[in-house]
Formats: sequence, structure tokens, C-alpha cells
Amino acid sequence: MAEISDLGEFGLIDRITKDFPLKNTSSLLGVGDDAAIMNYGDKDVLVTTDLLLEGIHFDLRYVPLKHLGYKSAIVNFSDIYAMGGTPRQITVSLGVSSRFSVEHIDTLYEGIRAACDLYGVDLVGGDTSASVTGLVISITCLGECEKGKEIRRDGAKPTDLICVSGDLGAAYMGLQLLERENRVSAQAGKEFQPDFAGKEYILERQLKPEARRDIVRALSEEGIHPTSMMDVSDGLSSELLHICRNSKVGCRVYEDRIPVDYQTALMAEELNMNLITAAMNGGEDYELLFTVPLTDHDKVENVKGVKIIGYVTQPDLGCAMITRDGQEFPLKAQGWNAFTEK
Repeated sequence: MAEISDLGEFGLIDRITKDFPLKNTSSLLGVGDDAAIMNYGDKDVLVTTDLLLEGIHFDLRYVPLKHLGYKSAIVNFSDIYAMGGTPRQITVSLGVSSRFSVEHIDTLYEGIRAACDLYGVDLVGGDTSASVTGLVISITCLGECEKGKEIRRDGAKPTDLICVSGDLGAAYMGLQLLERENRVSAQAGKEFQPDFAGKEYILERQLKPEARRDIVRALSEEGIHPTSMMDVSDGLSSELLHICRNSKVGCRVYEDRIPVDYQTALMAEELNMNLITAAMNGGEDYELLFTVPLTDHDKVENVKGVKIIGYVTQPDLGCAMITRDGQEFPLKAQGWNAFTEK
């Protein structure tokens, strides 16, 4: 395998960016200068950044580098879609330790390129540095949105409907499965072969999530403009509390309306875990959580892949879940916290 030091910083940049031709007319200048140049005309610019650290956000013992590259890009695209925008450009910065070869970095960028190709996004820059703490990935994504059409967290109003796309808890259950098989493998040795049969969906939700641009487009086609929206990265409970705090409202969500996939339910049972706790707090689903006016009820019910799970209340009523037997329990932010999780 070739050593990264043989290429040098600029040689490495040339190698990993040569397969990223510019696709958007707004990308005037990409990689190769001190900064990229974009022209958005009458569009508003959206910018988001995610930092992923080995040992905190991912474990390379069971996360393939290509999947990691893909996911690293997708989580940024998801943030842009969650504001009603369209991702257009990314910059990628890496901290790389000496245990990685050039081919390893090639594989990581194959995943990033696959995500960029699928979503029509340009790689326009970045930075590389040595790291003594493992692999570090920082991606900044720029997107565009029609002026005044951004969807923020602070627009929810009492009587609004609370909606979520897709299903929840699958990514978390995929992570639990990977971690279990990794522990068993460490004890059993090289002869051990993990058994993932029948669990492909939850593994894909963890290793290769998708950004829900289809939902954003479907809402637009129905003439629905959400009053608030977020992507579910840290867990549904946490995101609901963010929206309610920013919008100065309360909420009620119904336990029996939380969408859960069959494989997720089976895995929770196999691991003796509470299914609704996993769905509410697991995180990394990258589904869209949003609110719409009550008058849009019929429209939103026409959107495939979206489920109404509750409603927005006056702030003094607080934020709670209504269980299947009609009891109310306060929502708590028990999802992912990078500063407490190890």
C-alpha cells in the first residue's frame, strides 16, 4: 500500500478530488484555490457542519470506510433538507493517523463521492492534517433555498400537527446488533462469523442512512409548508423538545402512533430492550420531524411515508407522551449526547 506521506498534502488532495467534476452552475470555482466560489443570485445560502470522531461517533472495527464516507456526507445533506433547502456543495476536512494508507483514504472518499453523485452535490474544498487520536472527519455543507422559504425550529404554533417521516429506532437497533456481534467476535476469535440474516434493514439504517429529500419534495408538491422542522439525529424526544423550546410551545405525542419497523421490533425483543424507548431516544434515523397547521391535515395524510404522531399545545401544558392506556409521561431528552456517551 502507498504511504500518504509519499503523496504529500497537495498530492493527496489532487488524488481524492479528481473524480468530483462540478455539477452546479452556482459552483464557480471548486478545489484548488484558497476558497471555493459560489454564486447563488436570489437564493438564500444555508451552511451546516458536522464533526465525526473515531471512538466517539464511529468504530472502525465494524464500520466500513466506504459506508463511513457515505454517512458522513448524508448527515450534512439531511440538515439542509431539514431546513427546506437543497444541498449544493461540501468541503471535507480530515485528521488522519499514521495507521491509514492512501488506499484507506481512497475508500473513504468513494463513499463520499457516491453520496455526492446520488444527491447532486459538489465537493469544493477541505483540509487534511495529521492526527494522533484516530480518524477525524469534518464536513461543511452549503445549500440554497428560496428567499424567505427556510423552515426553522421556532415556527410551531398551538394546534399544529406533529408529523414524522419513515420509521424510528432502526438505526439504534442496527448499532446494538453491530456492537453485540463485535463483542462476541472478540471473545470467539477469528473463526466467528456474525449472523445478520433477516436484519439487513436495521444494519442499512445504521451504516447507510439516506437524507429525506423525497419527503421535502412531496410536501412541496402537496402545497405544504411546515411551520417547523428538524431531522431526527439525536432522538425524537430530544428533537421534539428542541422545537418546543425554540417555538415556546408544548406538545403531546401518542405512543401508539410512533412508527416502528418490524425488524426494529424483533431486535428490541431479542435484546430485551423497550421498543418505544429505542424509537424515542435512539437517534441517527435522519427522518424528518415537522409541524404543519391543522388545516393541512388532509394534505399531509396524502403524503406517503409520513405519519401524524401528535399535536402542539400551549407552553404551560409542557411536553408529554400519551401512552396506550391514556397516561401522560413528560418527555425527556435521553438521546445521543457526544459529551456523555463513550
